[in-house]
Amino acid sequence: MYAVIETGGKQYRVSEGDIITIEKLSVEAGDKVEFDKVLVLGEGADLQVGTPYVEGVRVFGEVVENGKAKKVIIFKYKSKKDYRKKQGHRQPYTMVKILGLGGEAPKTAESAPAAEAHTHEKKVSASMKKDELIAFAKENNIEVNEKATKAVIIETIEEALK
Repeated sequence: MYAVIETGGKQYRVSEGDIITIEKLSVEAGDKVEFDKVLVLGEGADLQVGTPYVEGVRVFGEVVENGKAKKVIIFKYKSKKDYRKKQGHRQPYTMVKILGLGGEAPKTAESAPAAEAHTHEKKVSASMKKDELIAFAKENNIEVNEKATKAVIIETIEEALK
């Protein structure tokens, strides 16, 4: 079963267990979110299509992380006019794991261990600073060389978590 939801001016096709990257929401990691703008729900003969939204249907999710995308460089140039302008932009995003589709919220006891395991993996990312990685390693009793490079520290932590 799948649903098509609308958020941030865009539409996303989601199923239970999917992880989607959407426009930034003002919520913290670990918070529950609810999407009430559901355009389509179901599969095959049981497909419900809204006009524009399906009544009484919601999609539930949990925020995995908030972050910024890779930098996009905007470079303007006019030949023979000595005009050059370089600008960068990193789009903020919110990563959401879809927990349930339909009218009622999913049971938290079933989804909590799976979501927690995923957020545990996501805590170590390339966007973290070196001192944050060292602090994370100490919290989880992982021995790392503090003088090593950031990439080596990430690799050591990921190996220890497996």
